Amino acid sequence: MSARTPSDQAVARHGWPQALIAVLAGLIAMGVVAALGLWAAGATDLPDNAFPRVVAATVVTAVGGTVEMSGDAGGLAESAAGLTVIPLSVTLAGALVTAAAFLRPLRHRAVTGARELAGWAGRVALLWLLALLGLALTARQDFTIALGDDTLSDLGELFGVSPKVGFRTDVPATLFFGLLWLAGVMILALLVSRGAPLPPRLLRFQESVRPAAYAMVVLLLACVALGVVIGLVVAVARGHARETLAVILLGLPNLVWLALTIGLGATWEGRVDGPFGLPMPHVLDEVLRGKETATLNLGTLADYDGRVWWLVAVDAVLVLAAAFVMAARSPRRMRAWQHAVHLGVALVLTVLMICLVGRISAHYGLSVLGIGDLGGDLGGELLLEPQVWGALGFAVLWGLVGGFLGGLLAQGVRRRVGR
Repeated sequence: MSARTPSDQAVARHGWPQALIAVLAGLIAMGVVAALGLWAAGATDLPDNAFPRVVAATVVTAVGGTVEMSGDAGGLAESAAGLTVIPLSVTLAGALVTAAAFLRPLRHRAVTGARELAGWAGRVALLWLLALLGLALTARQDFTIALGDDTLSDLGELFGVSPKVGFRTDVPATLFFGLLWLAGVMILALLVSRGAPLPPRLLRFQESVRPAAYAMVVLLLACVALGVVIGLVVAVARGHARETLAVILLGLPNLVWLALTIGLGATWEGRVDGPFGLPMPHVLDEVLRGKETATLNLGTLADYDGRVWWLVAVDAVLVLAAAFVMAARSPRRMRAWQHAVHLGVALVLTVLMICLVGRISAHYGLSVLGIGDLGGDLGGELLLEPQVWGALGFAVLWGLVGGFLGGLLAQGVRRRVGR
């Protein structure tokens, strides 16, 4: 029996057991965060022991899976429901843990073969699909909605109305988008980490891509960290600790990354009607509620609260800090205009990602004899969508200016250190 070479030993370190650990670590992290967030939101009170299935559905949506809402009122009535939202706190937790577990067997190496890297990623992807399939089949439940109002209750008895709403997972779509999510996490992990090995053909791109990718991850995480601090301060000062914890554990990035784009100049459009609410400051709910289509940007928010303009100052500090981090990790031979281009491209891609994952759409309605929506607590709509091209245009401007200034600042610091 021949002795194993160092290369063979390196390959053995990321076999099937390590792939299983990577998949389970990511799913457990998401499950714990989702369960705690839903507990804080009061989901443990759901009937029919639905809490575990709701947790499974939350994890499914967190990785891009599709959960379809279904409605049935029976008899002469009908109900309709729909929900599209990504709990980005759960997504972020899973991405960080999965990326760390994916990179761990590859550390302490400068270069890896394309076949070896593809084999390791393929093992993780196959086990990930099997685990996601199990979650998708678990995430299904039906709920009966009580008609609390006396008049509505009488109508229910008269027409045999027993409104139900439930959710099911679209398994093929969930597996497809879940696999895309995993591929994105693994690719981004390789781009961000300095210690992650790359195939020889890709080494020439690491000097321009890795610093910019790392800077954008730092920017997004800094926004989340700032949001956590603000949320905890608000919880201590004003109470509502449990509700604040639910927002932090389920949708904090949804809020802070939205604020990041608005501070850059982006415009979002939306509407809030009925019992739905937004897990964000009251001023946003005031702007969006009760209008056909409301505009959400610095101008409209400033009409309600002038402190919104501080978002511009915070964004300026964050973008400049990210630009400095990028320039400091880049080769010294790079000029300021190159840093500007790199950050401009990176910030555009980052804002585009926020626009894609930050959309929210939810509605529910109940009608009898086809006559409209009964309204009250039995109907409502929540919509939030970005004006993508405008947001990307502002991202280009901020990226170019911030990257140029960050490059100059990094050069100045290097000169002083060199002296």
